[in-house]
Amino acid sequence: MRKLHSFLIVFLALTTYVSAQIRENYDLKVGLVFQKTESLYWENGVGADFTSDFLLNKQIHLKATYLTSRLGSGIGSNAILQDNFLLGADWRFRSNKDLQIMAGLNAGIFVVDYGNPIFDVLPNSSMLLSVETGLVYRFKFPVTAGLTVGYNLKSGNGVDVPGSLFPVFYRLSVFYNL
Repeated sequence: MRKLHSFLIVFLALTTYVSAQIRENYDLKVGLVFQKTESLYWENGVGADFTSDFLLNKQIHLKATYLTSRLGSGIGSNAILQDNFLLGADWRFRSNKDLQIMAGLNAGIFVVDYGNPIFDVLPNSSMLLSVETGLVYRFKFPVTAGLTVGYNLKSGNGVDVPGSLFPVFYRLSVFYNL
């Protein structure tokens, strides 16, 4: 029984020590994301960005983003309501500098709400796979801004993929470091 207590004390002490070390070596950012699809809609939403020293010294960033036309072109108009749920990873070149170059890959799901049952015969969802590249600037205060361009590898044709899924998009991200 005494060995078990000693083991638990050592385990808790090590866990606390490792947790304190990890807590100081990661960055978690949350914020707003604004996306303009070429020749179509504005889609706005929220996103999160995570990196840590164990992700190749903060060169790899893991991302989660929710974008919707409900907060963009769909406000007060008859624009098609569409939602994007994305997970991604990107590589940051010059990760120790304020101005960084990024290249990434995103995957997720695209869902369309046509708003009228007459359109139920049309496809209303698709898997997403996109590449993205651009610039990210890390300010001296805890804010990061990114300006990127991306390409959806699967575009809409209206037959088996929603017709409002266009290939080229531009994205502005503004994140606050927690």
